[in-house]
Amino acid sequence: MAGHSKWANIKHKKGRADAARAKVFSKISKEIMVAASGGGGNPDDNIQLRALIQKAKSVSMPKDNIERAIKKGTGELEGGRLEEGSYEGYAAGGVAVIVKVLTDNKNRSAAAVRHAFSKADANLAEQGAVSRMFKRKGQILINKNEIEEDKLMEIIIEAGAEDLKTYEEHYEILTSPTDFEIVSEEISKAGINLDDSDITFISDTISEINDKDQAKKIMNFIESLEELDDVQNVYSNFDISEDIAKEIEEN
Repeated sequence: MAGHSKWANIKHKKGRADAARAKVFSKISKEIMVAASGGGGNPDDNIQLRALIQKAKSVSMPKDNIERAIKKGTGELEGGRLEEGSYEGYAAGGVAVIVKVLTDNKNRSAAAVRHAFSKADANLAEQGAVSRMFKRKGQILINKNEIEEDKLMEIIIEAGAEDLKTYEEHYEILTSPTDFEIVSEEISKAGINLDDSDITFISDTISEINDKDQAKKIMNFIESLEELDDVQNVYSNFDISEDIAKEIEEN
């Protein structure tokens, strides 16, 4: 898709993440706790936990933090009881939004998410109304300066990737959730740096936003959700041009 905004949005998110590293560590710790609670604390036997440890290391999360989160999840330390929650709705322009939370107080997280939706004039929807538009996928982003497209294609096809998309500044690799770790490892073994990688929700239906004010309103809404303590991830299906994204970042 010409002018796809994903790259600009990732860079925008990275800047905010660097400014709030403690919050990033907190969110990853929660994910590690849940993974260890459900699948055990041994990463060799728990694929999800292994992927999260890799994610934690990629943002320089201290080893002690990782080990403490695992022990909380397995019950060796107190404070690991978290519940997962999901909220769905529509932002300005009919943009679909899914909000994933991990919390020790569902009433608190529900109230916070509802307030964020109300403040942004967005509408909550029934469970399943929005999520049916999304598919769970492994997603890897790589700067185009890292490698030629043909060489990258050889590596990822051999590893089991589903698709490779080329944009102005980056490659986007999509995998099934089960093949995500294998593909990521093979890329890293080839000496290629990953700019971003995660298991995410991707929609086949894209809402293109061509108005700068509307795009800014949507981005501010999503940021307000991401800043909530109990919110782990926010997924949406909006797309804006690189030019609009850069203009918003500069203002």
